[in-house]
Amino acid sequence: MSVLVYIESENGTFKKSALEVASYGRCVANSLNTSLCALVFNSKDNATLGAYGVNKVLNVESTHPFTAEAHSNALKQAVDKEQSTVVILSNSANSKYLAPLLASDLKAGYVPNVVEAPSSTSPFVVKRSVFSNKAFCNTEISTPIKIIGISNNAFGLVEQVVDITTEAFELENISSKIRVEGVDKATDKVSIADADIVVSAGRGLKGPENWGMIEELADVLGAATACSKPVSDLGWRPHSEHVGQTGKPVATNLYIAIGISGAIQHLAGVNSSKTKVVINTDPEAPFFKAADYGIVGDAFEVVPKLIEKLRAFKTQNA
Repeated sequence: MSVLVYIESENGTFKKSALEVASYGRCVANSLNTSLCALVFNSKDNATLGAYGVNKVLNVESTHPFTAEAHSNALKQAVDKEQSTVVILSNSANSKYLAPLLASDLKAGYVPNVVEAPSSTSPFVVKRSVFSNKAFCNTEISTPIKIIGISNNAFGLVEQVVDITTEAFELENISSKIRVEGVDKATDKVSIADADIVVSAGRGLKGPENWGMIEELADVLGAATACSKPVSDLGWRPHSEHVGQTGKPVATNLYIAIGISGAIQHLAGVNSSKTKVVINTDPEAPFFKAADYGIVGDAFEVVPKLIEKLRAFKTQNA
């Protein structure tokens, strides 16, 4: 018996969410008094996982781009090999694609959006967010194999150094019906999925020509840029930056909304962010009710001053 974690990487480097998965897996393994095994693809730094409690790494060398079918198949083989009873993934888009396939193959219960360590392991009970992050639910998983998807920034990084071994994992038949013709990635900016801070803007910016100050603020903060649905629909910003219930969900440490009124669909997608700051000229904007901090003012006056103050602060504390 073991706990298995699916560790995602980018060009051989582990994402923060992957290390959070390892931290959560170590916690579950401790509760079950068992070992923690990780399945990784093309990893270049397995020793890092040992700092977060991983006892054993199954490393797959593959030149094929991600497909949910192939990676689900790989996880199933790892579960069979390690006799794993609990499988833990992140809440990334890739993990959400493959988890239902894996649950079907293993006849396992799958619970996404988990926000805490299990409150009990017999029965196995986890707490998850429901109703677009408006409530929490304690869910019991009664199947022999359990699959958990943890929300970003919900558990955090917890170091626990252990001895680690690495094993080359040769897979059998991980072909996919899907053929990937090519992958284009933005390499010059922080992605929304990996960002601790997101700077988002809406129609209050009045046009795409005014996005320079949003990108400048994001650059000062080391943040990702995002936008509301109307902005992406108008073609001011790419759809990859659209956040909200119908776009990409956001669970960052800091979310700054500029010129966004706060439609319910947008709020539902960003409610998991720990601190929300809103800048809007309308004091009655719905977003202010959900905000931790609010500034009633013109973005074209507030944002440049904010950038100036942040640059001065960074210079003084360099």
